[in-house]
Parts: sequence; C-alpha cells; structure tokens
Amino acid sequence: MVEGSGNGYLRTVCDYVHLNPVRAKLLPPEAALESFRWSSYGEYLKPATQRPGWLRVDRLLGEKGIPKDSEAGCRQFGLLMERRRAEESAADYEQIRRDWVLGSEAFRQELLAAVVERIGPSHYGAERQETGLQKAERIVKEEIERLGWDEDQLRARGKGHRAKVMLARRLRQETTMSLKWIAQRLQMGSWTYVSNLLNEPPPTHPQAQEVLPLCQ
Repeated sequence: MVEGSGNGYLRTVCDYVHLNPVRAKLLPPEAALESFRWSSYGEYLKPATQRPGWLRVDRLLGEKGIPKDSEAGCRQFGLLMERRRAEESAADYEQIRRDWVLGSEAFRQELLAAVVERIGPSHYGAERQETGLQKAERIVKEEIERLGWDEDQLRARGKGHRAKVMLARRLRQETTMSLKWIAQRLQMGSWTYVSNLLNEPPPTHPQAQEVLPLCQ
C-alpha cells in the first residue's frame, strides 16, 4: 500500500521495482535498462498508442518532475532512470523490503483502522500482527478504564491480581497476542506464570465480576 501524497513514496516504490533486474544482476552493465523484457519499464519509453491500455505513466512522470507524456518526456524519464541506476548501490530500500505500507504514520493508522475488522489469511504477517496489537491495546484500555485504574495502578497491582488474570484471559480469547506479550504488558511476571494462572478454572461466584473494581 503506497501513499499517493506527492511526498515521493510512489517514486521510491516504482524505482525499486524497475531497478530489480539491476540488483539481481540480470542485466550486464552495458545493457540498457529497457532491454530486460520481464518488466513494464520499457513500456514507459514507448509512445502512448503503443502501450497497454492498463498502464498509467502520468503519475510516475509527474513524480519525476516531467510535465508531459511526450516523446521528449519519455526520453527524459529514461535518462533519469539510467542516472538512478548508477546510484543504485547506495540506495536504501529497507522499508520497502520489510514493510507492508509506504507512507506517513497518519496514512498507516488510517489503513490499520480500515482493515482491523477485516483481517484475513491473505494479509501480510506484519499487517496481521500490527492490527492484532491495536486490538489488544484497545482491550487493555477498555478494561483498566472499567476498573477505574490507570497505567500506574495496573503496574502496582500484584502479578496474580484477579482482574489482571481476567484481562489476560480475555486477551487470549479475543486476540492472537502471545503469553509473553500479555505478561509484559500487564506486569504479570513470566509467561509461564501467566499460563499457569490461565489454566486454573475461572471464578464461578455470580458476583465475582461485580466486585473486581473494589479488589486491591
């Protein structure tokens, strides 16, 4: 997912894709970049009437500061890409390789909010983890507010406090967060200690839930 804000994100991703054969050493130094047949890059250099109908070049040309999709504009694009090719050894594409989104933090949060309830097995692992983390933090916030606590009070309560155990049980039932994460987030000691607590049967007293906010 790429933010189309005009801040260079699209240009960075397109350069990364078009220069893939250079990084993979599939082109000899003397070969032109467009000679690599398994790429759409060469289509950018053709007249508009000779390109596939699905290929839009205007956005990328604009990102490169080229005002018009013309013969001169395409030549300029080719020159810029060969210059970029020469700089390839110093390029930093770490975020593109590791992340599922390229853009500002606000853009990332908008995407997470949109997919948090629709996440599925086809999404990237990092995406599932991050949205799972968001959901877990929301649950923690809901529960400590219900208890009338704040973060300092959460830390101050004992590792085996009944309310903490019930919150840990909810996190295990409703999220994919690990026992290690839950133990650290709720200040409950080791993950094995949390595991033992969760394996104990929950309280069955009908008023147990009601008295929790009063427990110290």
